[in-house]
Amino acid sequence: MTMTRGLVLAGGGLAGIAWETGLLLGIADEFPDAADTVLRSDVLVGTSAGSAVSAQISSGVGLQELFDRQIAGTVREIDPGVGIDEITELFVTAMMTPGAGKEQKLQRIGAVAAAADTVAESVRRQVIADRLPSHDWPDRVLRLTGIDIETGELAVFDRNSGVPLVDAVAASCAVPGVWPPVTIAGHRYMDGGVASMVNMAVASDCDAVLVLVPSGENSPSPFGDGAAAEVKAFPAPTLAVFADDDALAAFGPNPLDPQCRTPSALAGRAQGRRCAAAVAEFLAG
Repeated sequence: MTMTRGLVLAGGGLAGIAWETGLLLGIADEFPDAADTVLRSDVLVGTSAGSAVSAQISSGVGLQELFDRQIAGTVREIDPGVGIDEITELFVTAMMTPGAGKEQKLQRIGAVAAAADTVAESVRRQVIADRLPSHDWPDRVLRLTGIDIETGELAVFDRNSGVPLVDAVAASCAVPGVWPPVTIAGHRYMDGGVASMVNMAVASDCDAVLVLVPSGENSPSPFGDGAAAEVKAFPAPTLAVFADDDALAAFGPNPLDPQCRTPSALAGRAQGRRCAAAVAEFLAG
């Protein structure tokens, strides 16, 4: 019986994109065959930053080139001028809604996201388009998450959804209060990481899953017990790699700041080299 392997790439801003890219290259530095196995995972699940990375690594462009793009001096990313404190305040306000369930709280966050003063959708879409080496869905299983701001429900986009890849990634990366919700077929979507940074349930058909999470293992979550608990509760074997202390320091105070990309990529590569043996052992199990 063939094993279905999954790779779950979690959210974490521009720092997360850079760290995940660097981590994968660091694994390749030490164990090229293991890195190749990871890249050829049967199922890719991307949330927020992870949606960009999963689209990038499935584009056919090599890890070294993707890494070089992260440390390049020129960058087309936009500094949103909004930090983590403002986003945290938005979440706290929504969570204080008396008697509200999870989806109702997500609807409230969505309403704030829709009303926020941000760049135009078209401007943000161009940033995402520049971020992706290919604008076509790959001929493999790639699942990207977003949240419908009106219903609070999780949406999973894939090549059969009839949604352009750029729009799916833009929706998954639409941090509420920072970037505009993305309009797709009359619905508007925000960041897939608002309710869960990992969305492990989207990989429920996998027999083993490697999870890359660009945050600390004990990072709090507005919903549930956090990524570590969600990974632990997954019914199939998993290996989660969380950002270590060096990486967290490299991210700096604002993982949405384009200036964090180079240090985050370098820290990811260093951590990837350190965890490569553990990843190779997991894949061989």
